[in-house]
Amino acid sequence: MIEARGLARTFRTRGRSVEAVRGVDLDVAAGELVGFLGPNGAGKTTTLRMLTTLLRPTAGRATVAGCDLGKDPVGVRRRIGYVAQGGGTTPELKVIEEMVLQGRYYGLSKPDATRRAAELMERLDIADLDDRVIKTLSGGQRRRLDIALGLQHDPRLVFLDEPSTGLDPQSRANLWGHIRSLREHHDTTVFLTTHYLDEADALCDRILVIDHGRIVAEGSPSDLKAQVSGDRVEVGVPAPQVGATADIAGKLPDAHEISTVDSMVRFRVPRGDTALPELLRALDTAGIPMASVQVHRPTLDDVFLTLTGRSLRDAEAAEPAAEAEPEAEAGPAKEKEPTDVA
Repeated sequence: MIEARGLARTFRTRGRSVEAVRGVDLDVAAGELVGFLGPNGAGKTTTLRMLTTLLRPTAGRATVAGCDLGKDPVGVRRRIGYVAQGGGTTPELKVIEEMVLQGRYYGLSKPDATRRAAELMERLDIADLDDRVIKTLSGGQRRRLDIALGLQHDPRLVFLDEPSTGLDPQSRANLWGHIRSLREHHDTTVFLTTHYLDEADALCDRILVIDHGRIVAEGSPSDLKAQVSGDRVEVGVPAPQVGATADIAGKLPDAHEISTVDSMVRFRVPRGDTALPELLRALDTAGIPMASVQVHRPTLDDVFLTLTGRSLRDAEAAEPAAEAEPEAEAGPAKEKEPTDVA
């Protein structure tokens, strides 16, 4: 569904060039649900905008949904669905009016657009909202409407940009079920960007990690977590015994990455559950009282810290904005005005 080679984008800003994306190679097969993750400023948004024809690449090539990104951007737009992070609805319209209008923009007749709208609203649990004004919807309802709009022309490939940002836990869980259904029951390929690591872990077959404009890792969530060397153990002890506790931890088999913060000693071992009894015996023999202990299995955030030296949750500078470049900004997917067809 997606094949990109050497995809790059350089921005001109304040009289200098900034390489936001530096030769990205990626492949997404039909039917995959792929997560695209990276810290702010890593090139994630720029790559997504290039793949969806909203930004012209400086270099490289890509085929998206069977169409050449550079030679046939209109063909790409006809074949993909794109759900932007901020949505794209008209607040004053009714739900059914927005759905039918989107179908008409894609060339569907009014009856076909209406039928398709009814099908999608039923699938995404918003059928009873058809007569509601969009600005009165809750956040979860509006995000499901955004996804329905992106599916109105029945694309085989859908881009979801931060689909659950700002939703409460219940709405997020509900939305996850609908996203899974796209792949599992409707054979839709999904390319998902998210800042929620639990979302990527729960939903994605495969994850691509981008940093400093390059893909630095890819694999299933379990494969990526396996790259982190062991479990992290955190032991709380009285401050005067921190040094002695760190020495004891360092003598455990294969213990590494030993550090201290205030009254906490942290280290990694291949298996935290098997190392813990030995640690407790050693601390007891040394007469060191333990206030707390925690064993953490590797998480995707640990993967990011290992790969990039920073957490995905870190607040980094935003990606650079491009100077005015008319040829770089492609128009939205609304290619022609609707015409009345019986």
